[in-house]
Amino acid sequence: MNSILIIDDERSIRETLEQILVYEGYTVFKAESGPDALLLLGSKEPDAIFLDVKMPGMDGFEVLTKLREMGRRTPVIVISGHGNVETAVEAVKLGAYDFLEKPLDRSRLLVTLKNCLDHHQVLSDRQLLQEKTEKTSPLVGGCSAMLEVKSFIQKVGGSDATVLVTGENGTGKELVVKAIHKSSARRERPLVEVNCAAIPRELVESELFGHEKGSFTGADRQRIGKFEQAHGGILFLDEIGDMNAEAQAKVLKAVEESRFQRVGGTTTREVDVRIIAATNRDLSAADSGFRQDLFFRLNILSIHLPPLRERGDDIELLLDWFMADLARKLKTSPRRFEPDTLALLKSYSWPGNVRELRNLVERLLILVSGQVVRLEDLPLLPGSSSAVSTDTSFFSCTDFQEFKTRSEGAFLQYKLKESMYNVSRTAELLGMQRSNLYKKISKYGLQTHPGVESGAD
Repeated sequence: MNSILIIDDERSIRETLEQILVYEGYTVFKAESGPDALLLLGSKEPDAIFLDVKMPGMDGFEVLTKLREMGRRTPVIVISGHGNVETAVEAVKLGAYDFLEKPLDRSRLLVTLKNCLDHHQVLSDRQLLQEKTEKTSPLVGGCSAMLEVKSFIQKVGGSDATVLVTGENGTGKELVVKAIHKSSARRERPLVEVNCAAIPRELVESELFGHEKGSFTGADRQRIGKFEQAHGGILFLDEIGDMNAEAQAKVLKAVEESRFQRVGGTTTREVDVRIIAATNRDLSAADSGFRQDLFFRLNILSIHLPPLRERGDDIELLLDWFMADLARKLKTSPRRFEPDTLALLKSYSWPGNVRELRNLVERLLILVSGQVVRLEDLPLLPGSSSAVSTDTSFFSCTDFQEFKTRSEGAFLQYKLKESMYNVSRTAELLGMQRSNLYKKISKYGLQTHPGVESGAD
């Protein structure tokens, strides 16, 4: 229920406004002077204010000035029986949403109030989104490759040219795109993301360009596509290497001409969109299956994000950053790393890159009760002990079946610890059913947690 504060020295105006607003379902507070209103605002948080201009002692313009000095964002509708253009302009300059003349027209008053509340809600939502975006993990790192990435972002931010961001999964491609958006002239306009790998092949065109009602089975209403949603802003095509050939052709046409048609539509729609694409594949390779004309169109500006294994000097910085950031979110205290623990983490290959490092820090904050992370607190990483021997000298095996058993067990154990003992992820990486992997874990007595054997024979 929205609450409204009425500030007016005329009792009849206060009571008339109160009757109208209460009837419409609003909660009403009243003040007969500027000082009374400011005192009331010390304990109340109205959603909007009706403010009279001509009041003894402190007039409406002084109240507006005080509100802004206090940092209050409450929208204000100024009312006055002595209205003129100059008064209205002055009110808006001081931050008022609108100006109404007395005697007040009930219909216009209610419409203005509704528009005011709706406008303020949009601004509040945008502010929250901006604050959330600004809190997004920055591009932490001081190695030469990351300095090059940061320099690239600064240089291309002001351009409208297409950008291609490449790098392995988990290297932070999305963060680079957000940083470019934030530094661009389009930062006040939307950043719309499309995960090309997650959209069913038959729905890619509808997702990108939208569709008209009845254009295909299941299209029971009109749909606005991502290109239109991103008008004036940036369209981020993530994992574009997984887009099918037909969709690639239409994207190429849309990028080159800045126009398209919805699926099932006949109207050509023009859009002003900057394209940023990302992929973990080499799109220039002859066997990539990706249209080379589209690749060259996307590759006007490009940056490659290095894998974490090539950023050894940044690992400690990232550990400290995620430790502080996640500890705050989890409402706990950051942990410190023993020198040996830190040395092991810096030597680890990090197949999941920065995302894997972040997940490890979150896991440690939840599971480690002490203030220091020791070697025994870590999941089993390469370089630590293993329940199954990883010795590849299997020549002592008496027959081929024994060799298969020993080597398969060693291989699976290595893959499990490489995936931080995430069984689902290990199965996915190996291309096998999770149930099948569980059977082999039981068969070989593999570890599924650091230092804890399954107990199977």
